[in-house]
Amino acid sequence: MSAPSTAPIRVLLADDEGLVRSGFKLLIDVEDDIAVVAEATDGAQAVDLARAARPDVVLMDIRMPRLDGIQATARITATRGLEDVRILILTTYDTDAYVFEALQAGASGFLLKDAGPAELLHAIRVVAAGEALLAPRITRRLIGKFTAWHTASTNARDRLAPLTGREREVLALIGRGLSNQEIGAELFISPATARTHVSRTMAKLGARDRAQLVVVAYQTGLVVPDA
Repeated sequence: MSAPSTAPIRVLLADDEGLVRSGFKLLIDVEDDIAVVAEATDGAQAVDLARAARPDVVLMDIRMPRLDGIQATARITATRGLEDVRILILTTYDTDAYVFEALQAGASGFLLKDAGPAELLHAIRVVAAGEALLAPRITRRLIGKFTAWHTASTNARDRLAPLTGREREVLALIGRGLSNQEIGAELFISPATARTHVSRTMAKLGARDRAQLVVVAYQTGLVVPDA
């Protein structure tokens, strides 16, 4: 059981629509383990508030004035001291281009705005825990197709050179969307050992989190998009 004294997940809301922010805030504020700590009306303000408030998760709209959500995500993830901030992209647009660009910018998750309340709250908790999250309608097939189109380079597999054979196996399973528990079961190792392999793989590849490992798995051909 989780200890009741655990600090709540700190959330920054970034959306230029006041009604959207109000709706998210009302939804989040009734939860004991999640709290809204700041609200931004555009991407530039989101960057400033992320630096000031140090949230655990940023709910980031894509279409915003001054700076869009993908540019804001890139700035936040490139800022020293904000390495642990997780970005959950919220949008009404479900094209593969946005998925790829958001992940490349450092986003940990991607969710459509019409997701239900339970799905949104689950998404916040998932990305806060360091997992990657993609909206069900935005399939790994689309990510794989767009990633392959963008990165058809002859040296893509050179990125795998630092990895051991086991770490390559782990990376492939991450690309398929498996959790540490599932990776452990697949490879007959403990979840703790799987977690260690994931951490080492992340460090060797310079990946910020599991979402970026998913991209690398597709880029290097460890995971092949569905036909």
